[in-house]
Amino acid sequence: MTKLLFIKASPLPDDVSRSMVVASAFLEKYKQENPNDVIERVDVYEQDIPLIDGAFMAAGNELRGGKVFADLDPVMQDKLTKFDALTQQFMDADRYVIVSPLWNLGIPPMLKAYFDTVVVAGKTFRYTANGPEALLQNKKALQIHGSGGVYSTGESDLETHGEPYINTILNFIGVETLPSIFVEGVDYDPTRKDEILNAAIEESVRRIGLF
Repeated sequence: MTKLLFIKASPLPDDVSRSMVVASAFLEKYKQENPNDVIERVDVYEQDIPLIDGAFMAAGNELRGGKVFADLDPVMQDKLTKFDALTQQFMDADRYVIVSPLWNLGIPPMLKAYFDTVVVAGKTFRYTANGPEALLQNKKALQIHGSGGVYSTGESDLETHGEPYINTILNFIGVETLPSIFVEGVDYDPTRKDEILNAAIEESVRRIGLF
């Protein structure tokens, strides 16, 4: 049974976010072509994504030092349990669709927090004498990336760290990334909104065959 994890990283409603408009059309077509696949959704602005802070790191050090999990503060137990559940959910999936906007040349903060639950030493990568080694295998991801301007081509592609970061972090843990879908330029030229969205939808549907 193939499992697809659909990760939304925009706080906007699905029908307002331009990248989600494209992603929703993609997902509808994907379901038609893969009716037996299991699809799970993670909305990083709706779910409780645990943040790595000082208390979290201290608890980790205590556990590595031999402290029993049940002896941790109940609030920290709950936080660690939620963190581990997100890690396991990602590891159990076979395919991923990440829908994210470009914010200030980077990714939304809650998406970064989510990736911190995914990139875990000993689970999705490990340290070796030759450097870090990816532990995930036979997994693929598609990124649907939205931006008001055009950043995928020309000199501006050197200014953005959103789409490249997501591909890099996924490759780091062993996930193969398909060519990204860019939903871009609507703010630059609002008269082309429908044209841009329709072109992105058509391109995203073509990616289904690569999965």
